[in-house]
Amino acid sequence: MIAEILIILAVMVAAYVAAKAARLSVELAMFAAAVAGGLAGTVLKTPPVGELGRHLVEGSFTYFDVMLVFFTATLFMTIVNESGGVDYVVRATLRAFGTKRALALLVLMIIVLIPGALTGAGSVSLLVVGAPVAMALGRLGIGQKRVAAILFIVAGLSAAAPPVNIWAMILCAGTAIPYVGFEFTLGIPVLILGTFTVLVLGWKREAGASAGLIGLPEPPRGITWWRVLIPFVVFFGLVIASRIWPFATPIFGLSLEFTISAAVALLLSPKRIAILALARDTVKRLLPLISTTVVVGMLQQIMTVTGVRGLLSFAVISTPLVLLFFLLPVIIPFSEGVLTYGAAAIIGIPLIWFLDSIGFHATVVIAGLSLLWPLGDGLPPTALIGRLSTMVSGYGGSYRDFLKATWLPWLVITVAAMAMIIFSSKLAFLVRWSM
Repeated sequence: MIAEILIILAVMVAAYVAAKAARLSVELAMFAAAVAGGLAGTVLKTPPVGELGRHLVEGSFTYFDVMLVFFTATLFMTIVNESGGVDYVVRATLRAFGTKRALALLVLMIIVLIPGALTGAGSVSLLVVGAPVAMALGRLGIGQKRVAAILFIVAGLSAAAPPVNIWAMILCAGTAIPYVGFEFTLGIPVLILGTFTVLVLGWKREAGASAGLIGLPEPPRGITWWRVLIPFVVFFGLVIASRIWPFATPIFGLSLEFTISAAVALLLSPKRIAILALARDTVKRLLPLISTTVVVGMLQQIMTVTGVRGLLSFAVISTPLVLLFFLLPVIIPFSEGVLTYGAAAIIGIPLIWFLDSIGFHATVVIAGLSLLWPLGDGLPPTALIGRLSTMVSGYGGSYRDFLKATWLPWLVITVAAMAMIIFSSKLAFLVRWSM
């Protein structure tokens, strides 16, 4: 049986490598691995002949609820952006805190964190607010390389921040752990690490840098603070109400809460927005992310029915714990660079099973791992957030030099994440605070 599973695993790896050698996208490469693994399993009677198609279809719907959150949250943030809310807030930040550098950097950090925190995708933060924030950072006298480094680290942290964390959702779904208790468990580390990043990388002003509001997009007439804030108040009000009055509040779910907030933002917009065209463009923008989620579900299903997932789980639990802790800072980011969200299903789920079984607090461990995975979004072959950061910042230098500029925040995030994993049982109070 083990020999058969190893053959299937080898076929899947070979299919993935061949697809990448043919310059196919990561999504198509993972799909090729899933199909090849299923075919190899069919030949070896695992899964039974004739059920490959069913498993692929079932797997494609594994994270359907996550995809709904992707779309509704991104539509909400896009409406806020189209109404001029982002440009208004960025200009107001520079106008109010232009001479108070630390405060300006912290407010710009929050602006980048919000879209990713609400959608679970750091790429959405960069696509929605990346360009105006990059211009604002430039007006504070920060060079393009350090601007790109700040955007990469903070956008990655935004993807890990609550309320929507895709890695944590995948891990919770695969380990039957409720997706609750992450508000303080992730929120506090993200804010501390984000603050450290913007102050360390953004504190020094380069000589001869321009200042002021010149070049920043002008928001439309009629936009005000209350038009920007009310949609967010509605969203967080719905979330908080369900926690304070759980038995008296209808269960909306994140998707409906984002939809309601998007409708409020649309009604309050000072300019007319073609919502159908905007929704269509949002789907097009999210297509790579949604396709990744679909393929991850397929891959996870095929690996489960063929026994590959069980074999990997055994490999994890048979690794000495000390060696495992030394390997995690390397394995987790590089797995994200190769498999994106698929790494959470393939490596993360058995890892959580193992650590939970020996007394580690699963929720805190998931939070710690969620801080490591975004670092891999700057590593080849995908490097999605890294490439977007250099693009929106206008940085045209060496990509390696850009990564070198992130070394100190990268190191601090790694240390913080590993501390959360190793001392998870002692940090369980963060989960209790979030409940």
